Amino acid sequence: MQSNVKILKTEILSDNWYILKKITYEYLKGDGKKQVQTREAYDRGNGATILLYNREQKTIILTRQFRLPTFINGNETGMLIEACAGLLDKDNAIDCIRRETEEETGYKVTNITKVLEAYMSPGSVTEMLSFFIAEYTNEMKITAGGGLEHEGENIEVLELFFDDALRMMETGEIKDGKTIILLQYLRLKNLL
Repeated sequence: MQSNVKILKTEILSDNWYILKKITYEYLKGDGKKQVQTREAYDRGNGATILLYNREQKTIILTRQFRLPTFINGNETGMLIEACAGLLDKDNAIDCIRRETEEETGYKVTNITKVLEAYMSPGSVTEMLSFFIAEYTNEMKITAGGGLEHEGENIEVLELFFDDALRMMETGEIKDGKTIILLQYLRLKNLL
């Protein structure tokens, strides 16, 4: 399929943390007319997320950490309950999520299943997120987790009953999109 988009100009507005680009492009509309548009896109690379679950205990593992964007958008404490996640950097998605799972949660999981890929905020962010699930047992816990200090991470590991997590999603205690998708996936597939 031929592209209906031609990039005319790309400007780097910021490369301080990640890359913010201003892109001017020509778009061929369905009626055959061309339109020039300018948009900004934030490129932070692609990422991966995982939800650990224990069938026997009917529990899941989530994390809680401070997220500045939520704080400046009305989250009084800035603390967010979410599924373990990380950026791929130079890894593939499966290697990334194995590493992030150990760093953030302290669990060394083996049978990881990829369930989907999604753009989470396609109007402004380039990131494609790979979603995974994996069963865990107490024997898989090898460290306390909590993230890496040199990356400034201060992550609390939460083990919750699945039904409690679903209630927390419904009451708004869990507001993270990727976590909601993974909780709903487990629910739809009757895994817990």
